[in-house]
Amino acid sequence: MKGLRRARLARSCQGSEFASIFAPGDGGAVSTVIENLLSRKQKLVEQLEKARSVEDRDRLENQLEQINTALDFLDRPAPKDAR
Repeated sequence: MKGLRRARLARSCQGSEFASIFAPGDGGAVSTVIENLLSRKQKLVEQLEKARSVEDRDRLENQLEQINTALDFLDRPAPKDAR
């Protein structure tokens, strides 16, 4: 199961798709946070591909899940009353 999860995490941010998940140049603090999260995610995926120990892989997978949760939260549409 962990191998499948690891493959899904790695696949979710390959190549140029990684940088184009969110529209570039939309300005504001949220886009900066998103850019930083995506950059960190890419680095973690690269580390995950090289990780040898189970402990390292588990730690990296946990960090990737936290980043994915944050990205999902930031990508949610604004509530109707906020528009």
